[in-house]
Amino acid sequence: MAKVVGGVGGFQDPSAEVLAEAAAAFGLLASSARLHLMWALSQGESDVTHLADRVGGALPAVSQHLAKLKLAGLVRSRREGRRQIYYVDDPDIVTVVRVMVGQLTARETSSPASPRLHEAGV
Repeated sequence: MAKVVGGVGGFQDPSAEVLAEAAAAFGLLASSARLHLMWALSQGESDVTHLADRVGGALPAVSQHLAKLKLAGLVRSRREGRRQIYYVDDPDIVTVVRVMVGQLTARETSSPASPRLHEAGV
C-alpha cells in the first residue's frame, strides 16, 4: 500500500500550481460585484446589459468584471448578433458559488446575530 505524503485522510496535497490557480479564482470571487455576477450567471446565461441591470452596476464596470472572469476561465461568452452572451460553462464553479452564497444566506436567515466572516477579518 502506497504511503500518502503530505496528505490527510488518503488525500494528497494539491500541487503549488493548483493552489495558486485556486487562490487566484477565489481572489476574483472576493469582489462582491464579481460574486454577484457569478451568482446571476449560475442561474442562466445573460448579456451585459441585463447583468448590469440585475446587479445594479454601471455597464462599463460590469463589462470589466466580466472580462476578468472570462480571462480567468470562470465564464465564457458567445456572440448572438450584436450581443455578447455570458455564461458559466463549469458546473463545479456554479456549485461552489451556490453552496457558499446559499449557506451564508441560510445562516443569515436563521441567526441574524451570528458572527459574519467580514467581521472576523476573513
